[in-house]
Amino acid sequence: MTKDKASTDTLIATILKGIEEVKGNDIDILDLREIENTVCDYFIICNGTSNTQVNAIVGSIQKIVSKEIKDKPWHIEGTENAEWILMDYVNVVVHVFQKHIREFYDIEGLWGDAKITSIQTNY
Repeated sequence: MTKDKASTDTLIATILKGIEEVKGNDIDILDLREIENTVCDYFIICNGTSNTQVNAIVGSIQKIVSKEIKDKPWHIEGTENAEWILMDYVNVVVHVFQKHIREFYDIEGLWGDAKITSIQTNY
């Protein structure tokens, strides 16, 4: 459970590493700090091509975050069908989608006031 900006930045970088380790696609970071009444400071959103890859992304994030910064999610939802898995690290909430589910819910559109940073991947 991160509190300060440095530890939040480290958590974000480590989560990104976990996503990239198993080739998660279309990675966006939504900065919610300037929006009133949000439940966290950042959303990290990505997608996989199948429920197998979605589960692999979540597993990779958990493993790398646990190993490198000794943190674990406060709560995880959606593992039953692996279409949309939410990982709550308190200040940072990770959304791992299958592509068609991500397009349907359009989280980026719902949080249109957020500053969005798209992460370029090399695969």
